[in-house]
Amino acid sequence: MVDDDPFQTLSPLIASELATVSDSRVIAHVRNMLIEPHVLLRTWNYGPNTQYPCWFVLKDEQSGAEIAYCEYGFGPRCPWGLVSSGIDDSMGMDSGWFQTFLDAFFDSFASCALPIWKIVKVGPDGSATAVTDEGGWGQTWSSAYALRESDPTTRYNVRHSISYGRST
Repeated sequence: MVDDDPFQTLSPLIASELATVSDSRVIAHVRNMLIEPHVLLRTWNYGPNTQYPCWFVLKDEQSGAEIAYCEYGFGPRCPWGLVSSGIDDSMGMDSGWFQTFLDAFFDSFASCALPIWKIVKVGPDGSATAVTDEGGWGQTWSSAYALRESDPTTRYNVRHSISYGRST
């Protein structure tokens, strides 16, 4: 439970997840965007006049991506959310909330700045085979769209191959 000193609770949680990351580029990138935890009330859209405290821990100035921790609403099962500290005070939808800090990070625009993205060809059995080396987000997606157009019967997805705390 986040108490009066969020550093004692949130900093160790984030540090323990970062300790499982296999790529130093990702660790440096995340650490560069961590901010002093501060709490903002966000509106829970699934109940009347309900607001919950969300502790903001990461902000990417370039993309505007932010990650917050909240024990209510979608937490405790999925306490890490992609939430804005801007004008919209909503906690957002369930698809923006994750079980781990790193799952939230890799689903956020903050991860797009890293050249960690590959195109994978997905087989009928669900197996994935990388068909490109790592590259930037935009170029990798452009190439994926071109492959999809030239080979519409095959599934091509964009993924990263960074290992961390769970199988990716």
